[in-house]
Amino acid sequence: MWIVRRALSRPYTFVVMAVLIAILGGTAIVTMPVDIFPYIDIPIVSVLWSYNGLAPEEMEKRVVTGFERSLTSNVSDIEHIESQTLNGLSVVKIFFQPSVNINAAIAQVTAISQTVLRQMPPGITPPLIINYNASTVPILQLALSSPTMSEQELSDVAMNYLRSQVATVPGAAVPWPFGGKTPQVMIDINPALLQSKGLAPQDVVNAVTLQNLILPAGTSKIGPFEYNVDMNGSPQTIEELNDLPVKAVNGTTIYLRDVGSVRNGFAPQTNIVRQDGRRGILVTVYKAGNASTIDIVAGVRKLLPVLKAALPPGLRIEPLSDQSVFVRAAINGVIREAIIAACLTGIMILVFLGSWRSTLIIAISIPLAILVSVICLSALGETMNLMTLGGLALA
Repeated sequence: MWIVRRALSRPYTFVVMAVLIAILGGTAIVTMPVDIFPYIDIPIVSVLWSYNGLAPEEMEKRVVTGFERSLTSNVSDIEHIESQTLNGLSVVKIFFQPSVNINAAIAQVTAISQTVLRQMPPGITPPLIINYNASTVPILQLALSSPTMSEQELSDVAMNYLRSQVATVPGAAVPWPFGGKTPQVMIDINPALLQSKGLAPQDVVNAVTLQNLILPAGTSKIGPFEYNVDMNGSPQTIEELNDLPVKAVNGTTIYLRDVGSVRNGFAPQTNIVRQDGRRGILVTVYKAGNASTIDIVAGVRKLLPVLKAALPPGLRIEPLSDQSVFVRAAINGVIREAIIAACLTGIMILVFLGSWRSTLIIAISIPLAILVSVICLSALGETMNLMTLGGLALA
């Protein structure tokens, strides 16, 4: 009863406290991230090793086994390790103890991954290290299509322009797009011509590797000016690659054009995206960390008109699978039910007690109590989601 006596003796103090709670609660509601589920911190790090063409057995023996042995010796707080090996690809999942500092764990995994590269098969690329998060889910998909642009051009726009621009939205993560053809210079070797010259495919690989170099040679100062010097070790056009000498046989120089041809092609396509029967590109936007789904989608949609203005007129960018619609509907549904419950509570008090004063007190105290809870949730770094709102509505 002491708080009631204190409120009666100092009414203005409690009025000021109520106004302060209303201001801080409103600020917390506006600034808190909004999502479907709360942020779930699962200490899992995935390491992706890739080596095109290497059999699963070789990937397991020459890549995964040595890497796992190094992890257990140099990375602390490991709970267990799982791995899956495919043709040319290995995924190693490292499960850590719940109390681990995930940033320090990622740093240790990154350091040991760079160290073991010396022990891996020559030519393997550094691994891709990903921090797994249960809340990192696709929230928006962008479909690219054009009746006039080829798949290579669409892929180039999605990879080099759209991804880099959308990634500037706070909280958005944009992986590689689906579909399209990745531009790549291709050398088509004629086996019959190669055999007739007494050459092997490795001779062509060595010739291109040794003669297609970008080597800075420094500068040359002539008079008052200083010029950059190029070694001229790399062809300026794709057609010039045909003039690279492969080997000299019996005093005759064999060029690349004598055993094959070079063209501006694309890498082998592994997935296809169709939109309205026409091939296109699918760009997926993920939510990274505890950012607000609604804010990310709103930021991407606000950016789309600016991006379209700089793209060819025939290119269409259509948003698909907008998860913010579901998030907003779910949040509004919970808020509506909470308001109905508060109104029913006030009506019950008015009907059974017949006191407008008691009803007014309840109508003020319930929102203030909810605002205090919202302030505490915001201070603890929680998000506005179905679970927190459901708990508040139930209370």
